[in-house]
Amino acid sequence: GRGGSKIRELQDSSGSRIKVIKGDYEAEVKIFGNIAVQNKAKMLIDDVLARSGQNYVREKTLDIIKPENNPMKSVIDWAALRENAAKYEAMKWAGLPPIEKNLYVESARTASMSQEEVEMWRKENNNIICNDLKEGEKRCIPNPVCRFEDVFEHYPDIMDNIRKAGFQKPTPIQSQAWPILLQGIDLIGVAQTGTGKTLAYLMPGFIHLTSQPIPKDQRGGPGMLVLAPTRELALQVEAECLKYTYKGIKSICIYGGGDRKGQIDVVTKGVDVVIATPGRLNDLQMNNFINLRSITYLANEADRMLDMGFEPQIMKILIDVRPDRQTVMTSATWPDGVRRLAKSYLKNPMIVYVGTLDLAVVNTVEQRVIVIAEEEKRAFMQDFIDSLKPKDKVIIFVGKKLTADDLASDFGLRGIPVESLHGNREQCDREQALDDFRKGKVRILVATDLASRGLDVLDITHVFNFDFPHNIEEYVHRIGRTGRAGRTGEAITLVTRNDWRVATELIEILERANQVVPEELTAMAERYKQFQVKKEMEKDFQRPQRKSS
Repeated sequence: GRGGSKIRELQDSSGSRIKVIKGDYEAEVKIFGNIAVQNKAKMLIDDVLARSGQNYVREKTLDIIKPENNPMKSVIDWAALRENAAKYEAMKWAGLPPIEKNLYVESARTASMSQEEVEMWRKENNNIICNDLKEGEKRCIPNPVCRFEDVFEHYPDIMDNIRKAGFQKPTPIQSQAWPILLQGIDLIGVAQTGTGKTLAYLMPGFIHLTSQPIPKDQRGGPGMLVLAPTRELALQVEAECLKYTYKGIKSICIYGGGDRKGQIDVVTKGVDVVIATPGRLNDLQMNNFINLRSITYLANEADRMLDMGFEPQIMKILIDVRPDRQTVMTSATWPDGVRRLAKSYLKNPMIVYVGTLDLAVVNTVEQRVIVIAEEEKRAFMQDFIDSLKPKDKVIIFVGKKLTADDLASDFGLRGIPVESLHGNREQCDREQALDDFRKGKVRILVATDLASRGLDVLDITHVFNFDFPHNIEEYVHRIGRTGRAGRTGEAITLVTRNDWRVATELIEILERANQVVPEELTAMAERYKQFQVKKEMEKDFQRPQRKSS
């Protein structure tokens, strides 16, 4: 029939679903449904064909599908699928060399620590807390290392680099992470910004790379992969790799916006460590420019990975990384999303967190919150800039790229040296802006949240939040840009009536850090609570009421 009207009529009459697959000379008809429905449909079709004189249709053109073969009601054998998947996975990774993971030699000093000494060290070093997340029988948490010699005495090259850097003792996260990672155990490290998390995984990674049974030049690819959410953070990790170079280990930073051809050339020539943003690594991976099968040590700087939407890309990357690798994840916070991500690709990890698993701010930062009208923000900021000392260095965070350019232009018109940092600038311009800021050629940097990861400038004296961030986690990361490496810093935050949804959380952060809570902020939080109660009451009022029987 025209437009399939006859087929629809037959379907309605029989209760079946009919599909006609047209060929050059014949048409194949498939009938879906139970036996009774299929037989009824067949009778109706035979009747139509007989009446139309087209009774040449062969029996094979009617493919009556039995209920057990009906694709709409097919039963999936999940056990068989799992078994086949396990076989495929085993075949995929067969023949790879074993991984040497446990490389830790505990010093006599560390081994002799009593339980009381261990607990005292952890408490005095920002309240280090450790847990074994392995299901079943728990493992013994290794004692922390109090001196660099306690962990690296057998690695003189690393000790030389540490002495050159002028470090006095391990940071809290390093003191507990190093013994765990050198034992080959997966690790989740949660610590505030500026606490040495990068070196906490890099140093064990270097030792891991140079201790494998297959020499690094015979592995056919890199041995260590570091995933970072932003270009800035990736470049910062690369700078740390170069600064603490060990036994000729070669590294490369792969990121979008950089020289793709140059990155491909370096990778194909051979590197040991790849530091990458997920997007560009996916690109090289899918086009077979990089081999990830040789990766045995994986580190993930998890901050902002989820809210930047990188989880699917990370999962694609891990398809090509051997499952028996050693994995470490670091983060400044421990929200539900990061916990879920950690659970999906770490195996029986230990967790080390410094301070609290709740949001915490570095205690060397003084926080000032100013409740202000939107139209008064710019004048307040100008007064603040005018009050700065010549040696002060400030980063001004804004919510939009347009605002960053606008404020930078205003400063330029006033003759104040300034740089801006946001995603619309060319990568070379962004790197130049960061370099000028680090070297003190400019002492004011206007930036979006893109710069709140990987911006490792130790002498930032002030953070100025011109716009409040989208969430309280971002606030913590922003103000962690100052007060680093034992220095003190100040964070000034402007809050308008549009920010009232975060007022309660901000008050909790301030109170936990023993900071002053403005009365206006308390009033704002109270108004928002009342607004929420009113909104819920209106919802209840608008819901249709059930009639009582």
